[in-house]
Formats: sequence, C-alpha cells, structure tokens
Amino acid sequence: MRRGALLAGVTTLLLATVARAQAPRALPEAPPPAGDPSASDTSQPDDLVDAGNDSAGYTPPAAAPAESALHIDGYVDVGFAKAQGNGTSFPGQDIAVPADYGVDTFAPAVNARGDVASTDPGDRRFLNGFLPRSAGIGGNPSFLLNTLDLDLRYQRPGTPLMIFSRVQFLPRLSPSGDGGRFLVEQAFGRLMPLDTQELAISVGKFDSVFGIEYLDNEAPIRTGVTPSLAARYTTGQSIGAKVFYRLQLGAIGSAVSLNAAATNSGNMVESLQPPDGSVAGGPVLSARLGYELNLRPFQLKAGGSALHGPRNDQRDRKAMQRMEGADLRLFVAGLALSGEYVRVDEDEGTGPKVTNLGTFPLASGFHARALWGQLAYALSVDTSSLQKVTPYVRYEWRHAWFDGFVPITVDRLVGGLRLDLWDVLSVKGEVLINRERAGAPNVPNNVYTSSVVYQW
Repeated sequence: MRRGALLAGVTTLLLATVARAQAPRALPEAPPPAGDPSASDTSQPDDLVDAGNDSAGYTPPAAAPAESALHIDGYVDVGFAKAQGNGTSFPGQDIAVPADYGVDTFAPAVNARGDVASTDPGDRRFLNGFLPRSAGIGGNPSFLLNTLDLDLRYQRPGTPLMIFSRVQFLPRLSPSGDGGRFLVEQAFGRLMPLDTQELAISVGKFDSVFGIEYLDNEAPIRTGVTPSLAARYTTGQSIGAKVFYRLQLGAIGSAVSLNAAATNSGNMVESLQPPDGSVAGGPVLSARLGYELNLRPFQLKAGGSALHGPRNDQRDRKAMQRMEGADLRLFVAGLALSGEYVRVDEDEGTGPKVTNLGTFPLASGFHARALWGQLAYALSVDTSSLQKVTPYVRYEWRHAWFDGFVPITVDRLVGGLRLDLWDVLSVKGEVLINRERAGAPNVPNNVYTSSVVYQW
C-alpha cells in the first residue's frame, strides 16, 4: 500500500474512533505509589500514557476516578540538527573491512530514537550491518520531523485488562529518496489480576525490561534529546510475554520489584536484531531485580539486570547472547543523578546475519562494555507559561570489539537545557562531543541538536 493511502486510512480510522468515543481528556491510569518519582523526575505529563513497564500496578476500581474506557494520546517531536563532517563516524581514507567494525556508527545521534545524521561512508565501502537508523541529512543543518506518535489505550472501568498500542510515523530521507516508515513500536495486552498486589502480566510487543534507560525512550519523557552510547543494547522493543511484580515494604519506606520477560530478540534495537519474528527459534530471557528507598525528599532506586538466549540475528540456536547490567537513580530536592553499566557478549553465529536493515554475510562474535551517568537539576518556575527549567550533563563511555578485529574505545560528553511550558510543550537544546579514545580514527563527528515536543 502506498504511504499516502496508508496515512489517509489511519487518519480516517482515528477520526471515526474519536467521534464514537466522545471522551474527555485522558486521565492517568494509576498514580505512582507514595514517593515514586517515575513520572515527575522526567517531566512526564500527567496525561501521557504509561505503557506499563515500570507502573504502579493495578489500582482497584473503587479507588479510581470515573473515566472513559478509551484514551487517545501522543506527541509530535520536531528537531533541528547539525553534525560535523559528513554526519558519520567514518574517516575519509579508512581501509578497515567491514568499515562499520572499526568505528562507532551510533555516535552522531540527532534525536530521541538514536537516529544518526548519516550512515553513508560515501565510497561504497563494505558494511556488515552494525548500523543505526539514519536521518539522511549528512553534515547539513536540517529541520527534522523526528516522530509523530499516537498512543491508544483501552480499559473498561472495573476490569483488570488493559490494551495498549503505540504507533509512530517516522519521515526520513534515504539515498534513494523517501525513507519514511510506519512503525508499530508497542502493542500488547496487560492483565492485572489482583486488587491488593502490584502484579501485571503482559503479552505482545513491549519495551525492554533491562536497566533503566528504556524508561526514557519517548521524547516527552527523556530529559535530553539523544540516548546514550549504551542504549542500542538495552532499549529495544520485542514480542513476547512479561511479568512485573512489586512488593511494598511500607514499614521501612522501601519496595522491591521484579520485571522479567521472554521475547524474540531481547533488548537490542531493531536495527541490530529483528524483534518481530524468531530467527534463531528460541526465546531470549531477561529480567531486572530492583530496590527502592522512598524517604522524601530523598529517593533511591537501584537494580541489577541480566539477559541470556540465542542472538536473534542468525539461525544457529547455540550462538548465544549474554548481558549483565547495574543501574542507580538518586533524587534529592530537584536534583537527579542516574547511571548504568552494561556488559554484552555475543557468540559467533552462522551467517547470514539478519537485521531490520537487511541481510549481511557475517555474524561475528561481539563484546561490549558501556556505562553512562547523568546529572540534572529541575528548577520549578512559578509562571503561567514556563513550568520548569532543567540543565543537565552526561558522560558516556564504550569499549567494544568484534572477534578478530581491533577493539575500539570511545566516550562522549553531553550537555543541554530543557524548558517545560504549559505541561504540553518541551523545548530542548543539546551538544554531543564525541571522542575516539583508542582503536578508531579521530573524525569530526560532534553534533548540535535540538527538539521541540508537543504533547496531547
């Protein structure tokens, strides 16, 4: 179907849905527990649908306000970006083969999805699919429509079953012309069977359960503009089943939680492993065990994550992927400190390698160690328009290598400012300073980017 016809059909369906629903503005499904900053610490608007990955669990119907069964929410993310050089991490005269094994192709990111300015080396060098999605702007300054997002949530009042979908329109430029996509990012049903326990069982396509950065996937929620250098391993969506359980320990102001999933591809982004079908023929198991200490105005969240299963970009079920990670979040009077460490190991697989970008010949063994830490301060402003001003800084480091190839080490310094206006508009500006520390050639690949996010 042609993209124009598809968009017209979707628009017609939504207008019809709105006309049938005649619903008031969506209310939050369930408030966070006392002391839980999962919404406020990221400037999340009250009416942005929570997909339920770190939710407060099921709220008994008697305690919930009367509300419509159907909620329609979303956002528009518009950006302006300029990357140095040709918008890639490829040097002009590099002879490394494959070319994407010798640089960090994900470094010159321009938006919340982690799309980079370009992935085109410019001279037909051999690439083996270790690539992000591209905005297609090269080194040119350009306006970007990063994401048009539409969220639909249906839950009949008084029932413990919720149905959620998140679809996104992603206009892009490719070397051959229009590279835009229509993406079903999430689509699942969630059962919350117990009135007195925070237990949720989800089946469908949903966010990762590994670490904490997946909580900031969407542009309105993310403090800054771009994801970290580790996000490619931990923030992907996949199809499968998931269980979330949290036990409140009110006597000591604490809680412990378990988030566990069995999915097709684990947590890697779709440009590295396809989530929508099992290529290897076996599930990938992942889980995070978390602890929360809630003593206002001080909150601490810490967790450990693990993943094990066949790498879903090749057909050898014995070629495994393993991941371990640790994360920490600290909130004190408007100050937010967060960070994460990730270790990734993939066995050599049997080619060809399959990703959502195409089919490539080599399924090389791969290893990575990555970490990031971010400090942000949310200054509340008492005006009718400007609600909050949040400056932030982030440091990121990544060491990675393919079996038989030279290891590379890179790091990144990120700084930016976010303004929140009227609870429905966020304006962000960000600078990324990318540095090649070892194994990779030095290239001009810093990025200056910005984002304006409208929410409804």
